[in-house]
Amino acid sequence: MKYNIAVIEGDGIGPEIVRSAIRVLEQVAPGKFNYQQVIAGGRSIDLHGIPLTDEALATCKNSDSVLLGAVGGPKWDTTLPGHLRPERALLGIRKELGLFANIRPARLYPVLKDACPLRKETADKGFDMVIVRELTGGIYYGERGRKQDPDGNTVAFDTETYNQTEIDRIAKVAFELAGKRHRKVCSIDKANVLESSRLWRERVHVVAKDYPDIELIDMLVDNAAMQLVKNPAQFDVIVTSNMFGDILSDEASQLTGSIGLLPSASLSSGRCGMYEPIHGSAPDIAGKGIANPIATIVSVAMMLRYAFDMNDEADRIEQAIEKTLQKGCRTIDILDNGTQPLGTNAITDAIIAELA
Repeated sequence: MKYNIAVIEGDGIGPEIVRSAIRVLEQVAPGKFNYQQVIAGGRSIDLHGIPLTDEALATCKNSDSVLLGAVGGPKWDTTLPGHLRPERALLGIRKELGLFANIRPARLYPVLKDACPLRKETADKGFDMVIVRELTGGIYYGERGRKQDPDGNTVAFDTETYNQTEIDRIAKVAFELAGKRHRKVCSIDKANVLESSRLWRERVHVVAKDYPDIELIDMLVDNAAMQLVKNPAQFDVIVTSNMFGDILSDEASQLTGSIGLLPSASLSSGRCGMYEPIHGSAPDIAGKGIANPIATIVSVAMMLRYAFDMNDEADRIEQAIEKTLQKGCRTIDILDNGTQPLGTNAITDAIIAELA
């Protein structure tokens, strides 16, 4: 059986890193996939005037999975209203495919601990966490707009809204994941201030009753931001809202040494998901052949595991990456002193050599 993957190369370095990931995918599972190219984001704005066409969305919905490089860039940042920005393509796909759960692993490879910006004694402990971010609710999807107040001042507003169904289902994802790991869930909110966070905390504790063997702690988001840099080893599975998850997962990515190392999976209640690196389109290095493809390559490993139950193949990719790094292969973002950097294609070749 062949599976259909919708491929959104996107903008900036997106095409380079996606092509590397597909090369690895074909090495580990040759002939298993058909690839359907989809234009979205900035390229779609240039061609069609909107970030996501109905045709592009239909291709994604009719596929078994979606692989995304990156979208956006300064070219479109200042000239377009919010609803026409490249990032709206991602919000549209997430919403229409029901991709409510964003899974973002953040692990410090032992061989890269010197690239970690934390103190040596903290980095030496290592860390291996997963951030489970609610993806289709919260402030990114709430009511927004602008209006004039009685004094004639322009007022902008964005509304944070969650219902108990949205909270319950993301909490279940976190507890199920923790049950396969170290049985610890940290739920992050701002319940001392926000009513939406108070409901979040209430519902997470209700769901927790179905998982009595999982340890649950609550943590305010400001404290969580501090604890990530003070002692990241304490975390196993973190579950949090859309905006908090967006911010904290980017913070966690820097602790690994480079944002170019972290993958993500956006999942629905069914099999289809969208897999992408967590970094942006990096237009300043696009076309130079120096982008780190590892985050995208690990993302296809997640795709194999979550979408297609191809766990052995996923394990092989992850092991090949670690062996490649152990041999001293580095892209410029994780460069050791005195090491010659490898470009996008060269480090992909090294990973494929390990697979072979």
